[in-house]
Amino acid sequence: MTVDERVIIKKVVEEVVKRINGNGEEAYVPIGISNRHIHLSQKDLEILFGQGYKLTKMKDLKQPGQFAAKETVKIIGPKGFFEGVRILGPVRPETQVEISLSDGFKLGLSAPVRESGKTEDTPSFIIEGPKGSVEKKQGVIAALRHIHIPPTFADKFRLKDKELVNVEIDGIRKLVYHNVLIRVSDQFELEMHLDMDEANAGGISNGDLAKILKG
Repeated sequence: MTVDERVIIKKVVEEVVKRINGNGEEAYVPIGISNRHIHLSQKDLEILFGQGYKLTKMKDLKQPGQFAAKETVKIIGPKGFFEGVRILGPVRPETQVEISLSDGFKLGLSAPVRESGKTEDTPSFIIEGPKGSVEKKQGVIAALRHIHIPPTFADKFRLKDKELVNVEIDGIRKLVYHNVLIRVSDQFELEMHLDMDEANAGGISNGDLAKILKG
């Protein structure tokens, strides 16, 4: 590698790091792609895996305190099912499964696009685990695309919690996503979440950068 090539690579790396850290003049955000997954209440976890059961951490996720568990379950809809659906921890007050719209076709469910936790009037489904099964009257959503933002980044780029923004993603299938929800908390690490359908539509990979468009 020549000296000039090293200089070019160094500049590219510095620019990427600057964008990821929000140190530039434009609001760049790293992307994380979510496959179908489920959040369980402690009550449902114990029905599926046994009384007093606790999730086993497989790996930490980028958002502090969140993790992918070793445990998986089977999700069943009117027309089909998915096995090996990963549980994300920690447990939550209410059980919720997050799928893509394509997943909904296989399950025979029409999952509404919702913010996490907004499960009122959503489809019913069945969960099967090694020790039992649970039939839920609601709890299936396609997650509204959103960005986790710490307050320092929000202040710098004048972003407000619950605001909807447009986001541009570059590449051979360059596109602009509208109605992207901003979520601001001092418990968040900077990251935009897309589901598999959304990522595939733009040829997007984990770690790619998105630019928030303002005004």
